[in-house]
Amino acid sequence: MPDAKSWWGGLALLVLAGSPGLAQAPDPLPQLSTGVLAALCGASGTDADSMTAQGYCRGFIVGVGQYHIEITRPGGIMPAFCLPQPAPTLDFVQSSFVAWVAANPDQAETKAVDGLMRWAANTYPCAAPARRRGAR
Repeated sequence: MPDAKSWWGGLALLVLAGSPGLAQAPDPLPQLSTGVLAALCGASGTDADSMTAQGYCRGFIVGVGQYHIEITRPGGIMPAFCLPQPAPTLDFVQSSFVAWVAANPDQAETKAVDGLMRWAANTYPCAAPARRRGAR
């Protein structure tokens, strides 16, 4: 039965992943800070390193934005920011975030997701913070 072998193999991986020995391993990636994200977003050039940095930046921004959309649907939490329509381009968001971090160096050591959300809340505040998006 190929399905049973796959299932048992998956279960074995889950058990190993949850073992105390692996749980104590050091985090292979340091926490991404707002300053590092801004540096990645500000990378320019067409070399492989610059393109990789910009790709990581854009993926991070899109991922955080999509998560925010999902958790603020009706019945969810109140939005931290409200994008205008039409929504800004990714190029604009990227450059605006880099400029905001440069103007707010005190935010450089915060978690990247926190800095990005603070930038978004400052740049795109919601008109009526007392109401949920989609509420009647």
